[in-house]
Amino acid sequence: MLLAIVLMIVGLLLLVYAADRLVYGAAVLARSIGIPPLVIGMTVVGVGISLPELVVSTTAAINDQMDLAVGNAIGSNIINILLILGGAALIHPLSVRSDILRRELPLLLLVTALCGFVLSDGELSRFDGVLLLASAAVFMMLVIKIARAAEKEGLDTLTYEQMSELPQDSSNTVAFLWLALGFIIMPLASGMIVDNSTVIARYFGVSELVIGLTVIAIGTSLPELATFIAGAIKGEDDIALGNIIGANIFNTCLVLGLPALVAPGSFNPDAFHRDYWVMLAVSIVLSGLCLMRKHRIGHLAGALLLCGFIAYMAVLFLLPDSIAF
Repeated sequence: MLLAIVLMIVGLLLLVYAADRLVYGAAVLARSIGIPPLVIGMTVVGVGISLPELVVSTTAAINDQMDLAVGNAIGSNIINILLILGGAALIHPLSVRSDILRRELPLLLLVTALCGFVLSDGELSRFDGVLLLASAAVFMMLVIKIARAAEKEGLDTLTYEQMSELPQDSSNTVAFLWLALGFIIMPLASGMIVDNSTVIARYFGVSELVIGLTVIAIGTSLPELATFIAGAIKGEDDIALGNIIGANIFNTCLVLGLPALVAPGSFNPDAFHRDYWVMLAVSIVLSGLCLMRKHRIGHLAGALLLCGFIAYMAVLFLLPDSIAF
């Protein structure tokens, strides 16, 4: 049992590291062939933050563990807002200065509503996968269009912060090596995570859905946590918040869409009847906090979000079958 826990933790760390190196290599190559930095920041880096969730959920679905795949996607969205955003706001109040972020929030709510439609029948079909992946493509095009409009008007704080974070000087050879390393490590790491999470779930007598919503979701959200901490330290609140909003949209569209496309199947109905509504509620709360007149997420809001996280974890582990909406 202890070995399974250690192997899963090692797998999570390897997965996060590989995803980071993969995004770095892709960003360097994209820049070398003349893709504008703004587009790289909105697409390559944006998708890269959700790579751990994407790889784990797809691997789980292929292994006929759809509960783990769905739980990882929904749980990551909930944890990004309640735990990561709440904890950061409790330590350091966050200001929302970017117009781009405020325009992305309706897209987040729209995608979350679409997710509810997809999950409502307790099954992910190939049609659902195509619909979600098409939504991801539309979202990327809309965000790039919004960002370019903001750039013409004068650099939005988000676009400025994103471009300053992109790698400036690196050779294509090094980038290719990082890409190769990332593609080798990620499947191995995701296999370690999925296999050992099943062992842990059986040992503690909890469902794979709960493991996906908690342990796996927290582990695969480490990139969001790292970028959030780095952004907060540098005073770049917009890029920290932007990564959370972008990651939640990609988690919904890509992390549910790709598994549905490659390995469709049914899942535990609790994922919709209980956990989806929590995800929808926290997404609405995030939008409300960002769109308030002060455009600020303060200590009190952070404390309430963290309390929400603790309450949700308590429900999952203490009352796993008693609450549904």
